[in-house]
Amino acid sequence: MTSSISLNLAPRDALICLNAVFGLGNRRAYSLVECFPSPMDIWAAPVETLQALGLTDAMIRNIQHFPVEKFLQGEEDDARQHQASIVTIFDGEYPDILKTIPDAPNVLYVKGAWPKNLECAVAIVGSRDATMYGLNAAERLAEGLAERGIVVVSGLARGIDAAAHRGALRAGADTIAVLGCGLDVIYPPGSEELYAKISSQGCIVSEFPFGMRGFAGNFPRRNRIVSGLSLGVVVIEARIKSGALITAAFALEQGREVFAMPGRADSALSAGPHELIRHGAKIVLGVEDIFEELPLVSSSQEIASKIIEKRRENVSAEELPIVVLLNNGPLQIDEIALRSGITLTLLTARLFTLQIKRVIREKAGKVYELI
Repeated sequence: MTSSISLNLAPRDALICLNAVFGLGNRRAYSLVECFPSPMDIWAAPVETLQALGLTDAMIRNIQHFPVEKFLQGEEDDARQHQASIVTIFDGEYPDILKTIPDAPNVLYVKGAWPKNLECAVAIVGSRDATMYGLNAAERLAEGLAERGIVVVSGLARGIDAAAHRGALRAGADTIAVLGCGLDVIYPPGSEELYAKISSQGCIVSEFPFGMRGFAGNFPRRNRIVSGLSLGVVVIEARIKSGALITAAFALEQGREVFAMPGRADSALSAGPHELIRHGAKIVLGVEDIFEELPLVSSSQEIASKIIEKRRENVSAEELPIVVLLNNGPLQIDEIALRSGITLTLLTARLFTLQIKRVIREKAGKVYELI
């Protein structure tokens, strides 16, 4: 048994180490740090003392043989290498909203920056094998929320999760991806580009140490953080037995709102959302359905205004007359051409460019409006 530790171990260091002790668990780790006057006493404690605290022989052995100094140094080196930070529940950077949930994670590894409007977050989750309908719905909903200043949270999985992140990024807003593996493990494979975009425009979060692979048991744990960071969870396309419904269950336990988007009656991917709706989940057809239910603070509108203002800074002198016209409300393309004096061919090209810049959007009937 390790009788002493040469470094001056702080409570946060103890949490980082205990977070990586196999089989110990989040709650036991926190209670150990709370029980001992000094974190170093945990590693010097007699077996009988640890047994009295409810630890099994296997847990005690894993603590006794844990390479504290080597592990801490390795995590610090990895954090520097991957430009990440390690935040514990004792630190000021830890999100307040996450502290309110049962079994709040003791440790968070963060790559990127927490969004300034973190108190205005909504999670969008669903099936990995989503249909085109589900993918389009998730991306549009996420984009609409992001344009209103809402942070979109999801799990970076294929399907609905990835579509939700893409929608938020397309709106030029922050998004948070919560992983079921270490920050240095790109999972699922093929997500490298999306991972990089999220870490530069939002953040990637994990409670798992560097190097941890994406084991099946990690993802339910990950899901409680997805819901815990959010005011509400939207489920789009999910089977009855799915991770998305686990996230919804965590949301209910945490006092969050649960939303569901209906789908085709004959699709197995609609079974999850429809079951949630039968049990009282709010039906979501668009962004307004979410805003009706959630106590979103006014800062979301302030953030949205800044996003729009930043986009409009990229408007060229040739495009400006179109933006000025649309300032008074939506217009059909022929009306824009008539009022601006721009030929239809040239106008079509400029409208397309303004859509790419996310300044305007097209509605049915060739009607355009400012976002």
